[in-house]
Amino acid sequence: MKIAVQVYSVRDAIKNKKTLFAALEKIKEIGYDGVEFAGYYGASAEELKAKLDEVGLVCVGGHIGLDDFKDKKLEETMAFQNTLGVKAIGVGGAPHSTMEQCVKTGKVLGRAKEYGLEKYGITTYYHNHSEEFKPLRNKRLPIEVIGSYTNLEIDTYWSHHAGVDNYKFLLDHMNNIVHLHVKDGIGGKPMALGEGDCDIKAVVKAAKAMELEWLIVENDDPVPNGFEDIARSLKYLKSII
Repeated sequence: MKIAVQVYSVRDAIKNKKTLFAALEKIKEIGYDGVEFAGYYGASAEELKAKLDEVGLVCVGGHIGLDDFKDKKLEETMAFQNTLGVKAIGVGGAPHSTMEQCVKTGKVLGRAKEYGLEKYGITTYYHNHSEEFKPLRNKRLPIEVIGSYTNLEIDTYWSHHAGVDNYKFLLDHMNNIVHLHVKDGIGGKPMALGEGDCDIKAVVKAAKAMELEWLIVENDDPVPNGFEDIARSLKYLKSII
């Protein structure tokens, strides 16, 4: 099982394309196998792919805006991701407070999924926070409504924070999950892996049962900085895999 990191975790060190490329070098030095982007800082897909190849990292996905999956931008989006070599691209969140919003979000990603798979072999995914596990008025969960149209990337700290049994949920939905965010925290405050109360060992156990190729580390609020935080997380994660 390979380990990637969401580049958002080290955003404190990134201001432009030059510092993004320096961050990629540092991520590889720390020991990660891949990255999931959250912004490209003006770099072209060709430049990013060349840098990834140079340092020995794989791009496993990225978080982009919902508008990037809509008609006028869809081809540009999928061509960009195809150059990076990803097989799945998603959003870090989108409107989901009502059934209507969930359906609209799901349909945008669903249409993009159909297009991406047919032309490039690229699927789409939706990344959750805690709110997607709060029932709508009709008792359905936003994560399941959106997931009926597109694939999912489950952030296992935010699902844990919402009171979800991660092991059961992941196995129950394994056919629709393309990525996992492995994250820790306490009381809604993200922390480095092994420093919070998330059921990380159960998440890893589920990931193995699901035969996932990648685990993606993320910390929204790294301490004392992004690189030191993700280094501690990687050390802990490798110790339990």
